[in-house]
Amino acid sequence: MASEERTKEIINEIRQALINYDEDGVGEWAKKTLDEGVDPFIVTMEGLAEGMIEVGELYNKKEYFVPELLLCSDALYVGLDILRPAIKASGRESEAKGSIVLGVVEGDVHDIGKNLIKMMFDVSGWTVHDLGKDVPLDKFVEEQIRTDSEIVGLSALMTTSMVAMQDIVKKLKEKNPNVRIMLGGAPITPEIVEMYGADGYAESAGTAVDEAMKLIKMLKEEEMERK
Repeated sequence: MASEERTKEIINEIRQALINYDEDGVGEWAKKTLDEGVDPFIVTMEGLAEGMIEVGELYNKKEYFVPELLLCSDALYVGLDILRPAIKASGRESEAKGSIVLGVVEGDVHDIGKNLIKMMFDVSGWTVHDLGKDVPLDKFVEEQIRTDSEIVGLSALMTTSMVAMQDIVKKLKEKNPNVRIMLGGAPITPEIVEMYGADGYAESAGTAVDEAMKLIKMLKEEEMERK
């Protein structure tokens, strides 16, 4: 087992390599994680996931643009491909994870935020069904039924497309009252989430997974009460 100091060093190095979109560096440090007996789950969450949150912040500050985001995303998946099998083998991945349907609502093609959130769920070991951008309303309902996902995440960056969210929430709840719906995107506020009848609010990619975990916990508690 690696020392605490070495673990911190590996987390820091893999995070920096990711932020610098250095695929080879991420791959190297991911291999060192396994070779030196460092917990791959911790390196994934504190190295790769934290690194992606920082990348998202650089994008928001307009220090990074779409090409850098895509390069960082490639580096992220290099690391995940190496670390995820080890996480699965250790049984850590089953810690209260769920399945989520994600998409940008019809009329909106801004998918940077949604893609960041998809990465965060990927990193956290969730099953992600990504519908992409400009998704017709009924497609969210069909995909939720097909996959039996506990959570549906709707994203919109424009106020014009945001309005459609209300209809999607209504349709989803009619088909499956137990589904939990999370809204995200620049124009979304907690007040809008409440007004539209949704359940959660992803303020940023960094908070989306925590929010989804809370919703799943609530679902499980309600199920227990019904029994």
